[in-house]
Amino acid sequence: MTLENADYFVRLVDMPTTVGGFVSPNEDGTYNVFLNSRRSVEQNIETYFHEWEHIEDDDFYNDLPIEEVEHLRC
Repeated sequence: MTLENADYFVRLVDMPTTVGGFVSPNEDGTYNVFLNSRRSVEQNIETYFHEWEHIEDDDFYNDLPIEEVEHLRC
């Protein structure tokens, strides 16, 4: 899966097990995808694709509340 002109960095970090991960945009147009190092590889792959959809859909640049954006992903 590629997105033209978008660079991203995947980072494994310790988070509460209730959190799968999240993505955040950087000022330079790149993204950080944070995955929970306490979760399984399979769970992280699922979370990665979920977070990637946020990048593809430009969810950071719309006016929808995060709860509504997440509801659209389920």
